[in-house]
Amino acid sequence: MSAELICVIVLGLMFVIGTWRDINMGLLGFVAAAGVGGLVLHQAPEEFLAGFPVDLFLTLVGLTYLFGFAQNNGVIEVIVNWCVKLVGGRTALMPWIFFALTAILISLGALFAVAIIAPLALSFARKHRINQFMVGLLVVHGALAGAFSPISVYGIFINDYLARNGLAPTPVSLFFAPLIFNVVFALVVYVVLRRRPGLRAEVDDAPSARNASSDIESSETGSSGTGNSAVATSTIRLTLSQVPTLIGLIAMALSVLIFGWDVGIVTITIAVVLTFINPAAGKAAMTKVSWSVVILITGVLTYIAVLQEAGTVEWVSTGISAIGIPLLAALLLFYMSGLISALASSLAIIGVVIALAVPFLESGDVHVGGFVAALAIAATIVDISPFSTNGAMLLANVHSTIRDRYYKQMIGYAGLMCLIGPGLAWVVAAVPTMLMK
Repeated sequence: MSAELICVIVLGLMFVIGTWRDINMGLLGFVAAAGVGGLVLHQAPEEFLAGFPVDLFLTLVGLTYLFGFAQNNGVIEVIVNWCVKLVGGRTALMPWIFFALTAILISLGALFAVAIIAPLALSFARKHRINQFMVGLLVVHGALAGAFSPISVYGIFINDYLARNGLAPTPVSLFFAPLIFNVVFALVVYVVLRRRPGLRAEVDDAPSARNASSDIESSETGSSGTGNSAVATSTIRLTLSQVPTLIGLIAMALSVLIFGWDVGIVTITIAVVLTFINPAAGKAAMTKVSWSVVILITGVLTYIAVLQEAGTVEWVSTGISAIGIPLLAALLLFYMSGLISALASSLAIIGVVIALAVPFLESGDVHVGGFVAALAIAATIVDISPFSTNGAMLLANVHSTIRDRYYKQMIGYAGLMCLIGPGLAWVVAAVPTMLMK
């Protein structure tokens, strides 16, 4: 049996065992990386652990640690109430405000825009009894809507790669196709889920709720928050103890957006400073770090790196590329990119698939703009998966009492996107342009 096939079988077993016995799949990922890497690929520990995503580990820990301060002392509620005032207290508009904020941030280069907006959005949804899953989906779709602007990380990477390989970049179609696609998906999600009660925390978000109530004077109507009801807010007051946290959040956003500093290092540094100011608050904030999510994501990605080292991705892609019908080969590549992207880095798989598709693109049998736009959609529409960066950021900020149920809903939605997303992208973006060739 080939190493590539063994990797695929082990990956399937990870999902089956993790679901069946309720074992953190990240732990299974570490075991699988050691087993396949050591026994099949004959790698040393430093080799099969080389794929451990240190940057993502620091980001997850740093962001959840920093926002732990904001959750505990009520700063998040203050910020959300300011947003409520901006829309005249109409809670029905707030999910779209969060959608727009995330799209704008990531289009300007903030790769971790979901991590910045998700805590605010989910906290607002909890407080105003809005479907938390719906709000989370709008945040992620907002990120995907703006992810391929010409000045975003994704857009720059793809356009530069095409240019380096002698292919004409298509920044307009690359930006607008995913933008329109995700706006449509967000509208469907909003219409379907907005009147459903969604998940409820089994306990109050006690520290933040109590502190917020002392700092923010607000009254709600008796509605569920899903209609055009208004939340009447009065004067919002910041306490002296909240000011350092608010300054820290602003400093984090500016340092990432303007200076491009590493979000993980920045957030950990700011959190350490806040802990120095208030050690008790720092100890309490550390309990907000989503360690189970950190293990889940880093373990799975560590095994995916072993899978890639074994040549499994190239093995599958070579078989697909050998198909003589360009449209069918493109469809299979899109589905492969979607499935793998649900477990790993979207940016990485986009780079792999474009590299594999260069012969197609150079031959002229496939329209560059249509193929690249469809690939961008197919590889990112699954990013609600808890194993992807955006999905991980979202899950890390879900209240602990509903996290397991939220995780299962994310898996279900990600599975649906894996099933229909690449196919729809192929039909809408790829087929029309390819047929015009």
